[in-house]
Order: sequence, then structure tokens, then C-alpha cells
Amino acid sequence: MVGGRFSFSSLFLIQASCAGKRGNMPKMKTNRAAAKRFTVTKSGKIKCNRANKRHILTKMSTKRKRHLRGADYLDACDVKLVKMQLPYC
Repeated sequence: MVGGRFSFSSLFLIQASCAGKRGNMPKMKTNRAAAKRFTVTKSGKIKCNRANKRHILTKMSTKRKRHLRGADYLDACDVKLVKMQLPYC
């Protein structure tokens, strides 16, 4: 042992095993709130749920509620903001 707990050969092995990991840090974090609300399709569009479906539905017409049922795609002006929050999607 050379002046510590590890020998020179074991320190060399530890450094060699960590050498591939040095260029990857720091990793970007995905915004978890955005990940639960948006999904990215294969074509790159961002899919989201529609608003106004939670409560006070009795006064809303059946046609309006039916049209709110399906998913929607994000507008072009908001795509850049959401893609920044979802770096790996």
C-alpha cells in the first residue's frame, strides 16, 4: 500500500472504470410536472389534455363535453417551452 488505503494498481483500476462517466455530468433534469401532462408523439408533436372538464359540467352542453373528451396538440408558440422541460422525450 502506498500511503493510504489503496495501492497504486487499485487506484488505477478505479480511475479507469470512472473514465467513461466523466463527460456525461451534469445531466439535464426532466420537469416531472410537465412529463405527467404532455406526451411527445413519433412525429414530434406534443399531445396534451384539454381544460374545462373537471367540475360544473351540468350547465355545459353535451356537445361541448363530447368535444372536450379527446386529446389536443400544443400550439406552435408553446412547443419550445415544453421541449426545454422534456429534454429526453
